[in-house]
Amino acid sequence: MAANAIDQTRRMLSLVTYLRERPGAHVADVARAFGITEDELISDLDVLPMCGTSFRGGDLLDIDTDGERIWWRNPDASGESTAEPLRLAADEATALLVAARAVATLPGLRESDRDALLRATAKLEAAAGEAAGASSRLSVTFESEGGVFADVDRAIAERRRLWLRYYSPARDELTEREVDPIRLFAVGHTYMEGWCHLSEARRTFRLDRVAEIRLLDERAEPPAIEPRDLSEGLVQPSAEDPEVVVEVGPGGRWVAEYYPHDSAEELADGGLRITLRTPDPGSLRRLALRLGREGRIVAPAELADSARSAAREALAGYGEQV
Repeated sequence: MAANAIDQTRRMLSLVTYLRERPGAHVADVARAFGITEDELISDLDVLPMCGTSFRGGDLLDIDTDGERIWWRNPDASGESTAEPLRLAADEATALLVAARAVATLPGLRESDRDALLRATAKLEAAAGEAAGASSRLSVTFESEGGVFADVDRAIAERRRLWLRYYSPARDELTEREVDPIRLFAVGHTYMEGWCHLSEARRTFRLDRVAEIRLLDERAEPPAIEPRDLSEGLVQPSAEDPEVVVEVGPGGRWVAEYYPHDSAEELADGGLRITLRTPDPGSLRRLALRLGREGRIVAPAELADSARSAAREALAGYGEQV
């Protein structure tokens, strides 16, 4: 099962100590020691050089790899004997305290993590002095997505099933389903990948479309499946998916930037004729309604007719005629 964000952070902290004691360690050996793939290890190593005691030269971790071995060029950067005491400016201390207090209120946060965060906050308040008083006059409230994220993160860590009320924009309806979560990831928005028991298939859920969420007592046991490769983006149409042709005016050219497509031909009026593929052509009816006069579905004919009917119904609600 893919690690969640908290597990990855814990692993990377352990990785720093591990690599400091093993200069020139082999990538394969380190990956095996941490129970991860070599690709996951390389991903961690890409993040570590952005960590350190400060962003000044020499304080960031200088770690790189040639694909076979891992080299730490400045191991003393994290050594207790040479590192300077961490000093925070008043604005930095205020920002940390406000953020820490806000995170501690998140629903779904594990009690052990909440307790550790509160202890760290108390120490920071003592060290911050007057800045701590300023931070107490500020507060942050997370939108609902933050609570959903915490519940999903906890479900992944505890391997528990989730119950969701989820809004599907393609069908414009709320559905109830049970999901075995696999991982959290972000591609523009934050998503959960999981095994959906309603559809009996792997599905991706956008967190800001979760209307309600509950952790269940049932153990989550998703099938052993490879995580999706997101290097090409979240939406990756297949060559077998139905083809749809959309024509947009100058105000609808953004469609070619937002939707993966096979071709985009220039039109005389400054618009585009876009050919794309989608496993659910019906979902593009909402796109046609959003475009209004700036776009229309050309093919297939049945989808074009359906989009026109949807437009008529929408206009009828405002007392207009097509």
